Amino acid sequence: MSADVGERLVDGYTLVVFDLDGVIYLIDRPIPGAVEAVARLHDENVAVAYATNNASRRSSEVAALLTGMGVPARPEEVLTSAAASAEVLRDRLPAGTPVLVVGAEALRAELRAVGLTPVSKADEDPAAVVQGYGPQVGWAELAEASVAVRGGALWIATNTDRTLPSGRGPLPGNGSLVAVLRTALERDPDVVVGKPESALFETAARRAGDGRSLVVGDRLDTDIEGARRAGLDSLLVLTGVHGVPDLLAAEPRRRPTYVARDLAGLFDPAAVVRVPGPADAGGWSVTDRDGALELAGSGRPLDAVAALCAVAWSGSEPALPKIRPIGPDAARAVESFGLSATA
Repeated sequence: MSADVGERLVDGYTLVVFDLDGVIYLIDRPIPGAVEAVARLHDENVAVAYATNNASRRSSEVAALLTGMGVPARPEEVLTSAAASAEVLRDRLPAGTPVLVVGAEALRAELRAVGLTPVSKADEDPAAVVQGYGPQVGWAELAEASVAVRGGALWIATNTDRTLPSGRGPLPGNGSLVAVLRTALERDPDVVVGKPESALFETAARRAGDGRSLVVGDRLDTDIEGARRAGLDSLLVLTGVHGVPDLLAAEPRRRPTYVARDLAGLFDPAAVVRVPGPADAGGWSVTDRDGALELAGSGRPLDAVAALCAVAWSGSEPALPKIRPIGPDAARAVESFGLSATA
């Protein structure tokens, strides 16, 4: 069965919070259907917000980027980990305090906007180090940050995304750069601001007032986990980093409320499914037999995913199960979601 048979998913929410890369666009091009989906939400007076871990652009720059792609966006609708990190530091440090920045110019601009002083050297006596993604970040910046943190500076990471999506596949993200310092310093950052921490989503949800908010993302380890920490429903779309194999192996804290192939699931009840679903519904049945999940029957592939989740998630240790399709319809459904069949 679908998420709510006969009802559109979007009708249950007053605010939709989108991740960006992998949901609205991929690098510099809108994902098919995204422009139309956001326009439809605006036409129906559904509030929209954008929450991104990308710390290399300011909110105004992200809004301009979206508008240039045909997605009308205002700076106040955009929540970035760079701006949120600057606000965290503003609340902890006196005005004018030097902060060593590892990252893009946007992060420096956000610090200046809240009255702090961005610096680049450990000998400038920074009270904190803030680390965000920047395509030009190299050894010299990481070395200065290492010296500053060892000297007692507070260490804040804008986010810990291990990868970021690209047209050539996943590339190293800020989390990979944070891992360099974690290895050198033999400790974790003092504060991680972006997803999966809940701050961005909680800020967005406050804008919905008494209404309900839905988080839409492509990553289980950031978007979905962050939504769960914030107590919000979530929709995983299969247009970015994580797919059905990742979903079946997801830990409980990273399991979404709904799954759809793309943003059409917001409006079409037939294009979205609630997970987990019954193990025997929608024309499908799933049975755990000798350590493999046997999928039999015929119906919507998304209903097969919901049934597979029901059985896969019933185990005590999350892991990608072996899938054994029974019949040609089951084999096609398994193949369509990138699942490997076992004999």
